[in-house]
Formats: sequence, C-alpha cells, structure tokens
Amino acid sequence: MTLNDSNTLWQQCIEILRDNMPSSAFNTWFAPLEVIDYMDNILVLRVKSQFVVEYIEENYIDILSRAIRRVFGEKTRLEYRVLIDAASGAGVTYPSTTRPQSPVTSMGQTFDAKWDSQLNKQYTLDSFILGESNRLARTAALAIAKEPGRTAFNPFFIYGGSGVGKTHLANAIGNEIIALNPSSRVLYVSANTFKLQYQQATIQKNIPDFLAFYQSVDVLIMDDIQFFTGLKSTQDTFFHIFEYLIQSHKQLVLTSDRTPLQIHDVQERLLTRFKWGLPAEIKRPDFELRRDILRYKMHRNGMQLSNEIVDYIAQNACQNVRDIEGILASLVAYSTLLNADIDIQLVHKVVNQIVETEPRQILMEDIIGTVCEHSDVTEKAVLGQSRQKDVVRARQLIIHLAKRLTNHSLTEIGNSVKRSHATVLHALNTMNSQMAYDSLLRHDAELLENTLRK
Repeated sequence: MTLNDSNTLWQQCIEILRDNMPSSAFNTWFAPLEVIDYMDNILVLRVKSQFVVEYIEENYIDILSRAIRRVFGEKTRLEYRVLIDAASGAGVTYPSTTRPQSPVTSMGQTFDAKWDSQLNKQYTLDSFILGESNRLARTAALAIAKEPGRTAFNPFFIYGGSGVGKTHLANAIGNEIIALNPSSRVLYVSANTFKLQYQQATIQKNIPDFLAFYQSVDVLIMDDIQFFTGLKSTQDTFFHIFEYLIQSHKQLVLTSDRTPLQIHDVQERLLTRFKWGLPAEIKRPDFELRRDILRYKMHRNGMQLSNEIVDYIAQNACQNVRDIEGILASLVAYSTLLNADIDIQLVHKVVNQIVETEPRQILMEDIIGTVCEHSDVTEKAVLGQSRQKDVVRARQLIIHLAKRLTNHSLTEIGNSVKRSHATVLHALNTMNSQMAYDSLLRHDAELLENTLRK
C-alpha cells in the first residue's frame, strides 16, 4: 500500500473521530496527526511530543483504536513517531498500548501466540518521580522488579486515593521486570476485566482453560482489587489462582483505593493473604513532589513555564497527579488553539476549571514570623516596646500585610502585635505614604506578600 493510499484511509479514520468527540478536542489532538508509514500492519503517526502520545493514550485510545481497526483492519498495530530533528528526520517511536488481539480475551490461543503483557509502556520507574509520599512503595517496587517472587514483598499491595500513581507504579514494576528479563510472562489486568473474563469462561464452560491461563503467568498485576466486593464465585476462583502463584514463587502486585482492612464483602481468607506481603500506601503528593512532577513533565515535553506558574499550579493542584496532568494538557490545548503564550492569567483560568481553588488562610503567626525573618529582628522585639528603626519598620510591615492578607479588624490586628487601634491606624497611614516614594520599602512589601500567598 502506498503512502497516498494510507492517507486516504487515515482520512476515513479522521472523519470517524471528528463525528465522535467535541470539535475542540478533535482540533487539538487529532487534526495535527499525520500518517508517515503503513507497512506490515503497522500504522505510524507523526505527533508533536511524547506528551501528546500520553494524552491520547490516556483519554482517547479506545475510540482511536476502534476507528483504525474498522478502516485499516483488525490486525493493525499503532505506533507514534515524535520528530526530534527536522533536518535529519531523527525521531523516537512509541508503540501504542492497544493491541490487535489480547491473550486474555483469546485464552485458547495464548500459548501459541506472542505473549502480550497488556502493560502501558509509558509507565516506567524512571518516570515515577520519587517523593516522601511514595518512597516506601517505590523502593519496594524496585526490589520486586529485580527479584520478582523472591522478596518478602509478595503480594505487593499498593493502596491510596485516586490519581496518586498506583496504576503507574504497578505497570512500571511489570515493565522493569520485562526489561531485566524479556522472557518473563507478565500480565496486567483490572479486577473488573478479570470478573468479565470469568463470567465469559463460566458461560462457555471453559473454566479449566481460564485457570490454566492465569496459572501460567510469572507476574500477575491486578488493578482495583476492591471491585471484587460481593463477587463470591469470582473471589473463590481468584483465591485458587492466588494460592497457586504464591506457592510457585510467582509475583503478585495488587492495587486498591483502600487498605485490606477497609475492603468489605471480600472473603476473610483473601483479605488475610493480601496482608501477607507488603501493604504500601501512596499518599497525596506534597508541594515539593508536585513541583518536581511538573518540572519533569515540562522538560520531557519541551515546555517552559516560569517559576511563578510552576509554584501556582503545584500549590493548587494538590489532590493528585491527574489534576497536574490535566492542567498541563489544557494549557497545551489553549496555547495551540489560540496560538498564545502560556502566561499566569491563562494558568489561573485553566486551574480554576480543573480544581477547586480556595484562598489559603494566612495566619497572623505566619505574617509575624515571615517579616521578622526577612527583617532580621526577633518576634520578642516586635511585640515589645522597642523603638529601634528596623523593629518599627518590621512592625509596620506586619500591620500593612495583615490588613491586605487577612479579614481581621484593626483591633484584632492590634491585639496580635500588642498595639492599640490608634497605633495600627497610624502605622497603615505611615506605610501608605512612605511606599509612594520609597521603592525599597515597596519592593519588600510586595516580596513578602508574594511569599505569604504561596
């Protein structure tokens, strides 16, 4: 098939995609895609960056793969090509997570076909940024990847809230195991998919093949194990698979949005076994980790954002990593559609659309401590009767910032610095008049206000 023929077929895919998603999403993510090769049932699309690859794979891979298989054929595989050097044509190729045929859904053919782990190849240990909130889980993951089934961490039970990186880490373990030992039979499957497969095997009276398939794996990674709740027959079957794999020194990696103790309507014998190895929590990322994740993703995708923007996103996208990824994706979309630079005003708009931003409550203690540290004076001096010039200046800065950053009355501000209402009012008037001509004082006040707002 010539490239022109491939482009003709790709236009049919484009029309399917255009009809099945909002125009803004289509124009941002799919209109720029180009076919650069189609050979041996492998369709290669040119994309702008790895960020675009990951966003399409995360959000649109189902509809994209259905369109490609419908137009190009069921056996078609998809790859993305990111151009690095336009002059030489050098680039990096990323395989799609979609497959023409899953070994899980065609278990009778599995042993004769090439093994497909169902892993997301984009999720690696290198791209799982280390922080205090995930240190235990990531350290254990690395040990497991080196010696699957041979550590004390079996099963490895990863738990935490939505979007904190459980699926990423689970896939990363599998990818690292395959990188170290390509012959390993690693399988990633969600608990819901396992349930549906079991139901299908029951209807087709094919339970022996179902069990044989799962007992043949070296590493079983099961996502969202909490979805086994209330499914007695599914739990019974999984229990036997679990027992076989553990006794055979095979590795199990399980993820859940809660601890084993918090999973209800699951057999006690299963819950007990979930706790045999290592339950490891991934907590919400702290500010430093969120900032590191942002910088990693920016660097990987060739984005440049100011420190002010990075800090603002990290401060407000505090629930999970998905919010951070969503904000970056939206910024890219807005910038592409509007052909505009990413500035702080655009960031405010995007962040407010994705996360609930609440003004951080700034306490008098924060203001006093920050100003004293900046002015190199003690809190005791500021709250005392000292009339030294630097102490008086610090005291007036505290009063000025308290008026701007808190909802306290002048009397309440005065009580915090042990001064009368009249003294507070005088300090505010003094600051207003001095800042009109004293650029250094004005700079200090703005610097301190920005520091306290972060």
